[in-house]
Amino acid sequence: MAPRVCSVANALELVGERWALLVVREVALGVRRFADILERTGAPRAVLSARLKSLVEAGVLTTSPYREPGQRERLEYRLTGAGRDLLPVVTALREWGDKHATPMSGPPVVLRHEACGGDVHLQLACTCGPVSQREVRVHPAPDQPSAS
Repeated sequence: MAPRVCSVANALELVGERWALLVVREVALGVRRFADILERTGAPRAVLSARLKSLVEAGVLTTSPYREPGQRERLEYRLTGAGRDLLPVVTALREWGDKHATPMSGPPVVLRHEACGGDVHLQLACTCGPVSQREVRVHPAPDQPSAS
């Protein structure tokens, strides 16, 4: 039997590694410079360099040059549209971690809606509104043998 054709597997090829998603988290939080990303993620320098390069090549990040007075030109990193589309994935992982992998002291951060101050959570929805996972079924896409 051939491996399942799978968008999850394809996505994991691009961003399915700890440091990749931590870089996306930091850039989303406004951390744009290599040294700052290095400090906030704790990634080894060589690994971070490789991850930043692969995320730029995959179109998740884009670079922009900057120069501090008296210093050489360096790059800062920003999310592309594809990078911003990863934010719900990072949020889902944070919510899962808050529920299943966080010490008793509670989650380290919460997401709040700027307009009303309410907590923000992800949910599944269809065109008719919110749905539970139990109401969802996977079907092959047209012209595809299987889907995931």
